[in-house]
This record gives sequence, structure tokens and C-alpha cells, in this order.
Amino acid sequence: MKIALAQINPTVGDLEGNAKKIIEYIGRARKQGSDLVVFPELAITGYPPEDLVLKPQFVTDNINALKKIVKASKGIGVYVGFVDRKGPSTSSGRRNEIYNAGAFINNGKIIEIYYKNNLPNYGVFDEKRYFKEGKGPAVVSFRGVKIGLGICEDIWVEKGPYKGEARAGAKIILNINASPYHVGKMGEREKVLAKRAKAAKAHIVYVNMVGGQDELVFDGGSMVFNSKGKLIASASQYKEELLIIDEKGGRIAPKPDRLSEIYEALIMGVRDYVEKNKFGGVIIGISGGIDSALTAAIARDALGSSRIHTIFMPSEYTARQSLDDSRSVTNNLGVKMDVIPIKDIFSQYLSTLAPNFRGKPANIAEENLQARIRGNILMALSNKFGWLVLNTGNKSETSTGYCTLYGDMAGGFSVLKDIPKTLVYKLVNWRNRKKMVIPQSIIDRPPTAELKPGQLDQDTLPPYDVLDPMIKAYVEDNRSVRQIIAKGFDKAAVSKVISMIDRSEYKRRQSAPGTRITPRAFGKDWRLPITNQYKSF
Repeated sequence: MKIALAQINPTVGDLEGNAKKIIEYIGRARKQGSDLVVFPELAITGYPPEDLVLKPQFVTDNINALKKIVKASKGIGVYVGFVDRKGPSTSSGRRNEIYNAGAFINNGKIIEIYYKNNLPNYGVFDEKRYFKEGKGPAVVSFRGVKIGLGICEDIWVEKGPYKGEARAGAKIILNINASPYHVGKMGEREKVLAKRAKAAKAHIVYVNMVGGQDELVFDGGSMVFNSKGKLIASASQYKEELLIIDEKGGRIAPKPDRLSEIYEALIMGVRDYVEKNKFGGVIIGISGGIDSALTAAIARDALGSSRIHTIFMPSEYTARQSLDDSRSVTNNLGVKMDVIPIKDIFSQYLSTLAPNFRGKPANIAEENLQARIRGNILMALSNKFGWLVLNTGNKSETSTGYCTLYGDMAGGFSVLKDIPKTLVYKLVNWRNRKKMVIPQSIIDRPPTAELKPGQLDQDTLPPYDVLDPMIKAYVEDNRSVRQIIAKGFDKAAVSKVISMIDRSEYKRRQSAPGTRITPRAFGKDWRLPITNQYKSF
């Protein structure tokens, strides 16, 4: 038997476009002599469809899209994810039970519909808000072979339906997925799938989605394991692919290194957010610092140079080096840079506020005015030309609140939102090995916001190589203050940092979405109340 793994990039809500893509891949698989083609979880709706599935018409339209796919499936088997509806009728005549489902089609007819048994409800997943759990395994006979069906979490649960399917004689288990990326996720998948294949004594065909959806990136990497738990075929990460296998296996894609994997995730996150939301281009406030330089490089690699617009906005505190370094970066990337000074605007603000500020020493209010002026300029250009503002803040700043609400936090998408500062440096050095685009002077220069004379980040924050492990321990690993101090960190520094993180929740709640690359990012993974009197320190 020849099986095609259709690793596609659907768009949430684009039912017509997704169905057209699925039908196209069915045709490609048929042309290459495949007996069966397998698509990702909820391929028709895109993942996650979230509250769209609460709209009865959306569910109806997705079922109608499935009917078109069924008609296009003559002479081939298809397993594809969609949203199904059944159960008692409501007063409006609609069925009120919604399922995360997979339709197994053979030669233009649906022969089985499988309902996902295990609904994830942790991290970025909240499927129990929407779907009803299916009950029990499903096995179909297809061209003389018994095939078990499953959807994503069903294979992660040790006592999942694959065991019952194996007992019923299934020699192949199809598991369709929308499994989002985070660092190390590929290794986790491989370990689980190898174990499940050996336990079931069956081939496991694991098909994953690819593409960016808001803060999530689906990295693909679809795989096949034989009954001995050996990897016998795999698709590439971060691109659509039709992987053809037989009982002996197929192509095994090379694995990228850790930094390549992260950088590609960031590229896909930016590209799909811009493309799927139909922005003509992006605009970036470039400062001469390492964060804006990396953001510009990622955007250029994602979209090409012609769609990137950068603005350098000097104040009286801006060093000449900042301008020179910004020009070097934009010239190296081949992107346009305009200069809009903010000194006069800042003076006007100070003059206007002078009566109200009288008798008060200059403080963070004057500093933040500059950041907000820059944010206003970027948003004005966004409104005028339809460009998406890319925020340049990193996870270290977002965690501690070392950023200005409505200022440098302004923007529609935050490229580095889940990238700590120490990783920013690693990614820059990795990108420079490919081609030198970010000058060494930016890498060597101590980080500064340039909002007052002689300002450095480390005037407010611990050194980043100290700060970032604290943030990881508290945010990603849920460690207590006592546990973090026990790792050897200074007690006063830990208390200060945790206090900054806790106090900054109101800022993060208003921040732009950004690509998730860690197991716990600021977004769906992190849902602390803003009004909250619990003290962690």
C-alpha cells in the first residue's frame, strides 16, 4: 500500500480555500499512485478554529466543504479532519453536539467518521470548551488492511484508542495532528510515537499541520514509525509537503539544528501572520539596537526586502552610533530606512505639560513620552499605508515590564515576544554566519533605551545572563522564589525580578501577539489575573 502524508498549511476560517487545497493534494497523491492520502487535524477549518465553531453556520459550511472533498475522492482513500455535529436538535433545529472529527473516505464515500477521544485542555489548548469527547476506537478495512484512526492527543495518552485498535487487528494507525511547535517538541513526538508503535505492533502514520496561526506555529515534521518503533519516513519542518511512503518507508528529512529550527519558526510566524491577514508590508522602528536589527532580519527573510519599511526616530539622547548601525543593518538587508527626528515633537510635549509637571523632577514620565511619540509615528504610517507594525520587544523586557505601554509596545505583531535577550544574541550570531547583516558594533554595544543621558538596561535590570534563567524558572517552569534562590541566585535580585514580573501583567495583557517558541509563552499559556494580591516573593 502507498500512503501519502499531506502536510498542508490551511488558514483558519478559509473553508473554500482549505477545501480547494485538500482537493489539489488528493489529485497529486492519486497521480503519484497513492492508495490513501492523509491530512492534518481540522484541515478543513484550520486550527484552532476557537469560537468559530460556536457559529452554527460555520459548522454547516465546513460540512458542506467536506462533501466537495468526498466527491473529489474517486479512486483513492482519504482521511481528513473536520468539525462534525450530531446529538439532539435544539429549538432552532441544529444539532448541539460538536466533535473534533476525522472522516475516512473511500472512492467517493464516507465509510467511517472518528471522533477525537482525548481532548487536550492545558497550555494553548482548550478543546473541552468546544468539543464533546468521542467514545472508543475505530478500525476500517481498506484494501485488505485494517487501519486504526486517531486524532492528535489520542496518541499522546498511554491508554489511548490506538491500543483497542491494535487488539482489533489494526496494522496501520493513522494519527492526524495540529501539534504546535516549541523548542524540543520534535524529540518529544519521536519518543512518544516510537513507544506507541512498539506497544501497538503497528505502523503509526503521524501527519502534522504546518503554518503560522496567531501566536502558534505548526512545524510539520510528519513521520512514520514501523511496528518495531523505528522511524522509516519523515517530512521537512516549516514547509508544505506530500510525503509518499510504502511498507518499506520513504524519505527521511534532515533535521535542523536548534537555532535554525527557532529562526525558521520565527520566519513562518511573521510570514503567515502578514500573508493570512493580507497586509501589504510591515514597518519597524529601527533603533540601532540588537532587537530591532534581528526583527528586521527576520522580517526581510520572511517577506523579502521590498515589503519592509524601517523608521529611525532620533531624539536628543540618540548617539551617532545608533544612526550608523541602523544604516548598516538596513543597507545589508536591502531595506528602506527613513529618518524622522522626534526632538521637536518631544519639546512640544514638554512645553504643553510644563504647567502640570511644574515642581516635579524629571523621571520615567519624560522617558516614556519619547517611546510613545515613536509609537504614534509608527501607527500613523501604518494607518496611512496599510503596513503592519512589527514590535521589537523581547521576552526579557516583556516579562519584567521594561517596556512602554502604547510606546515601544505598540504594534500588531511582536516577533521576539517569546525570545529572551540571551537567545536574541545567539540568533544574531547564527544569522550572521549565514551572511553578515548585523554589525559587530551592535552585538558588542551594551543594551540601552537611549531615553536619558548614559542610560543602560543594566541600570534597571540584572545582567541578562542572570535575568533570563530567573525568568525561565519562574515563567516557564513555575518555580517558587524559594526554589529559584536555592539555585544560587541572589535573594534581593530574585525578589526584585519576580515583583517586576507580577506587577507587569496589565502591560502584557495589552501586548501584541507574537510567535510562541517555548513551552510557556505570554499568551494562551499564561493567564494570570491582573487584579491579584497574591505575592510570590
